[in-house]
Amino acid sequence: MHINYVWIVVAALIQWLFGIFWYGVIFRKSWRKLVGLSEGQWPKNLIFTLASGLVACLLLSFILAHIFAITGAIVFTNGFSIGVACWLGFIAPPLFAEHVLEGRRANLFVINAAYWLLAMGLGSAILGVFH
Repeated sequence: MHINYVWIVVAALIQWLFGIFWYGVIFRKSWRKLVGLSEGQWPKNLIFTLASGLVACLLLSFILAHIFAITGAIVFTNGFSIGVACWLGFIAPPLFAEHVLEGRRANLFVINAAYWLLAMGLGSAILGVFH
């Protein structure tokens, strides 16, 4: 089983940077409001928050690369499809249950779930080709 660790890091960095853009630019105002941050206020322990996001993307990419090595997915579309299927089975259900349990608003769930869907699709497509 061949795993290319450089592409795992590349995929994780792309997912992580996409997350910074997603939450910091595209949904900055609505996300801040939904999580209770005022304009200009940053989450507590911002460096730890960013580092934990990068670690999450690295672990996700690492596991996806192993799934691709096992399944033999070697094209962009196969990688993307597997990423979306993994999101549907492993990310969306617990994220939904967490949002319901914590009484969070539905639009916060949509912002968070859509980010992980797109991030996993993008990272998986990259890994599907270059793992």
